[in-house]
Order: sequence, then structure tokens, then C-alpha cells
Amino acid sequence: MTVKKTACASALLLGATLALGVSSLASAEMKDDSIMTKFMLDRFEVRHQDGDDLLSWEAQINARTDYQGMAFKTSGERLNNGPAESAEHQLLYQRLVSDFFDAQFGIRYDNQPGPSRTYAVAGLQGLAPYWFEVDANLFLSDEGDASARIEAEYDLLLTQKLVLQPSAEITVAFSDDEEIGVGSGLSSAEVGIRLRYELSRKFVPYVGINWEKSFGDTADFARAEGEDTEVGSLVIGVSAWF
Repeated sequence: MTVKKTACASALLLGATLALGVSSLASAEMKDDSIMTKFMLDRFEVRHQDGDDLLSWEAQINARTDYQGMAFKTSGERLNNGPAESAEHQLLYQRLVSDFFDAQFGIRYDNQPGPSRTYAVAGLQGLAPYWFEVDANLFLSDEGDASARIEAEYDLLLTQKLVLQPSAEITVAFSDDEEIGVGSGLSSAEVGIRLRYELSRKFVPYVGINWEKSFGDTADFARAEGEDTEVGSLVIGVSAWF
């Protein structure tokens, strides 16, 4: 019964997100508002850690007017020539709520070796003061577990071609979800720094370093499974948009 209710709720949320997005874009067409599409490959990189190579990606595609639209986000990682270790996909309706920020809500689906999870999503994405790019979200899983995540990055222009980009991500869980190895409290943090060389505005290779760490009960769950709780890696990759 619980599974049926969960599937029904997820389907209703997905349907509502799609209906709202399609309705908003159709309304924009009737008003002759221009609908723009943009694909952003924020990161496509190889992470070298402990003798292993891990392929990591983060991408987003938008279809929107100046004020509202739909976004599909995907991110994940997989061992080189191996199966995906984790993948996250989000379908979101976004609406401009200030000069620099979109409100966003929709659905998120995590595909991973253990139990998969579906989440309701609500948050903000945009440009904070001092030109920090921020993506902050609240999540509620189909198991009733709530969590929050904030991501931030900043572009520091060294020359016309060289850009240094520090980034950080923090995840906090408000309850335990032991099946997927998440404990309540500060769950994980990720910090990176990447040096980009802008061959063109649309294609940018980069190198850098990345550091990830689990905390509290999440770290305890990882140790119990024989997994590392802290990982550093060298990265090389590209970003692009069109």
C-alpha cells in the first residue's frame, strides 16, 4: 500500500510539474513571448582518485521566456568503463522572482546501486551579491525524509582567458535514511577549485582539484560498508553551452 501511495504521489507531482510548465510555455507563445532554449554542460570531467578514474558530469537544459520556463538537470558519476555509481535527475518549473533569482519546484529522481528515491523539490537558483552563483534546495523524499542542499561557485577572472572557479556544496539531512546511507545532521560537503582556459565562450577546458567528505551518522554508515569518508581527486574536464 505504501509503495502504491508513493508511486501515485510521485506521478501526481510529475504530472503537475509538466502541466504547469507546458501551460506556462503555451501561454508565452500566445502572448508572443520569445521561448529560448539553452543547454549547459557545466562539468564533464575525469576525477583521478586512489588509482581509480571516475567520470563525473553536471548538465542542465532550459526552455523558457524571460520570466518562466522548464529546466531539466542531470548529474552523476560512474567508474571508468563501469556502471553508474549514482545519478540524479530533476525536472523543474522555474519562475523569476527577482532580478537575479528564479524560484524552482518539481521532482527529483535518484538512480543508485541501492534503493532509488524520488523527491519533491523547492528552491532558489540565481546570482547572489558579489556575483556568487547559488543553487539552494529543499527535498522531501517518497519515504518522508527531508534534506537541504546549497551549492555555490564564483568566477575569479585572472586574465581574459584564464578563470579560477572555487565551488562548494553542503548537504544537511533532517532525518536518517539508513537504506541509502544518509544520517541526520550535516551529511556531506564537497569543495573544489578549477582553473579554466576559455578557448571560446562556448567551449572551456579546465583542470583542478576536488575534495569530498562525509560527516556524522552518514560517515558511520559509510565506514560500516567499508567505504571512504573522505576523498580527494585531481580533475580534468570541459564545460560547454549552446
